[in-house]
Amino acid sequence: MIKQDLSKYVSQLEKYSELRVQENRSFTMAYMNGNLVRNDKSATGGVSARVFKDGKWGFASQAEISEETINKVIESATKNATFLASKAEVSQAPFESDKVEESHDYSTNQRRWTQDEVTEYLKSVDDYISSTYPDLVSRTVVLSCLEMEKNTITSDGTKSYWLWPRTVFYVGMNTQNEGVPCELGEVFGGRGHFEEHLTTVDDVKDKIDQLYADLMKKNEGVDAIAGLHDVILDADLAGILAHEAFGHTVEADLVRNGSIAGDYLNKQVASPLVSLIDFAHSYNDELLPVPVHVDDEGVVCKDAVIIENGILKQFMHNRDSAFEFNHENTGNARAWEYKDEPLIRMRNTAILPGESSLEEMIASIEDGYYFKKTSNGQADTTGEFMFGVAEGYEIKNGKLGKAIKNTTISGRAFEVLSSVTMVSNEMKWSAAGMCGKKQPIPVGMGGPAIKCKINVGGK
Repeated sequence: MIKQDLSKYVSQLEKYSELRVQENRSFTMAYMNGNLVRNDKSATGGVSARVFKDGKWGFASQAEISEETINKVIESATKNATFLASKAEVSQAPFESDKVEESHDYSTNQRRWTQDEVTEYLKSVDDYISSTYPDLVSRTVVLSCLEMEKNTITSDGTKSYWLWPRTVFYVGMNTQNEGVPCELGEVFGGRGHFEEHLTTVDDVKDKIDQLYADLMKKNEGVDAIAGLHDVILDADLAGILAHEAFGHTVEADLVRNGSIAGDYLNKQVASPLVSLIDFAHSYNDELLPVPVHVDDEGVVCKDAVIIENGILKQFMHNRDSAFEFNHENTGNARAWEYKDEPLIRMRNTAILPGESSLEEMIASIEDGYYFKKTSNGQADTTGEFMFGVAEGYEIKNGKLGKAIKNTTISGRAFEVLSSVTMVSNEMKWSAAGMCGKKQPIPVGMGGPAIKCKINVGGK
């Protein structure tokens, strides 16, 4: 635990400055075909300081957390800021923000499991899969746990403490049809420690059984037909579209560097059915996968309404970009490790639910596809994207048809979101996301299903 009172250092902080003490702890265990192939723990921690002087930031960090190193880091960051400010052509007044004190500890109150208990649990899940489905070519069971702890104070007197754990439990299955491999996986878990999500094999049996049934359908599946199709993207794919293909285009540092979204503020970029929000910490009074209450620049976090009824309303900012654009700062500055400076990042990004049921959406399509799970993908600041589809089904005459083999979807995010004609009334969230913009960072993704037109890969 790094929770400590940093108030005594405020007198050493020039206006404007930030001091952050942080530790990331991770644990991963993996079984493959009954063999333990990975079992490791790591912890990375230290202290950093940022000082703003005459329009320039000075940054310094140390891997050791002690009173001596904290004093040295503050001194080094101040010297760096002074040096860089001496080279600046334009001066800028120090930032000012409201003083706030927030403390959020999301760790479990339950007894923590021993290493032997965790090992036995994973082995019991693997044994269940092995004994129930002996026809599988291979199987994988992976537990990946992350715990981020941050303690921050600013020269304005803001104090923020945040301890956030996440559990990602993955089960993968492989089979084959006439020598052609077929793979499908499922992710369990979410915000919180392992003990809050998984206690016995019975917790995951139904989902494992469903995963096997879906894999068998995919193994007998057909190829998708290439071309522009009416498609339903379930929450998993609609969420990654919102995050990767659109969300990054409205991060203000990327807008500054030429993102396509820079020309569309207050203009129509999507169907009027689409409203897209980067949520800070909650939705409908329920805590989201990655709740961020105060960002790593000491700014109180608010929801960023990016698209409202199809109109681009807002970019995501840090202190610098909010000042430059003269926009509201909703607290999107986040850092992965103690030695990283905060970047403009998403938190929990999703399209708001609509009024249609998934059944109504499927019934509305004569010939198209229903895509459920993604595998991988890429997008850039032009809004162009390509994502892999790991699980999907034909839609014929308003009903689900055969499963399809692996395929891809591609297009331009603005065009795809403009083609949306139905949005489901169900909101789903995933806590397993990691965003890789310069630094990795955990993010929440999800939303409703959307009906749109999209390019589908195939034979």
